[in-house]
Amino acid sequence: MRQDYYEQLDTISDDLVRLTRLVGSAMNLATQSLMDADLRLAESVIAADADVDQVSADVEQKCSDVIALQAPVATDLRIVIGALRISASLERMGDLAEHVAKQARMRYPSVAIPTEVRSVFAEMGGIAEAIVSKTGAVIASKDVGLAADIARHDEEMDRLHRELFTVVLSPSWKHGIESAIDVTLLSRYYERFADHAVSVTRRVVTIVTGEPYVEVSLAER
Repeated sequence: MRQDYYEQLDTISDDLVRLTRLVGSAMNLATQSLMDADLRLAESVIAADADVDQVSADVEQKCSDVIALQAPVATDLRIVIGALRISASLERMGDLAEHVAKQARMRYPSVAIPTEVRSVFAEMGGIAEAIVSKTGAVIASKDVGLAADIARHDEEMDRLHRELFTVVLSPSWKHGIESAIDVTLLSRYYERFADHAVSVTRRVVTIVTGEPYVEVSLAER
């Protein structure tokens, strides 16, 4: 009976790692669709969000079953409650990738971002890919020593987000209000993607150490 119980917990963890891969792939493809005005890629990301939603729903059901049937306590309870929160954050990361793809689709056949900010969005896409990959490693290994790397990625994303605000508010901006709004929204999607990765990692730290979530600082790991 206890072996089955721990296998259930392992399955939940595996599902969470799978979610990181799904949302990482989604944001990678969404970035490509954004950069290249690739309608096919954008549509594939939008359609694939249903898979993210399904895995997230499966995690929620499995966690509910464990709580109802196994009455977990202490660390095991932190694992289950943390998994519910982590799943919700990862599902939201999938939504943010979908938002990027929808923006690319909306502006098709034009490219949604002006030439002078393409390099910034390419860098944001790279950071998003790195941070979600590292987040999956944290979930799988429970190695909270990786938290500082995730904090650094998040700081870089925040810097680029601020940089884009400076660009669109500059007197030299020549693409109009609509384009400025597009850039601002897209930048926000990437920034929030990284924020959710940070939230997931903080949840893992809470699971491993018992430290209250509100007191967790990734930079101090």
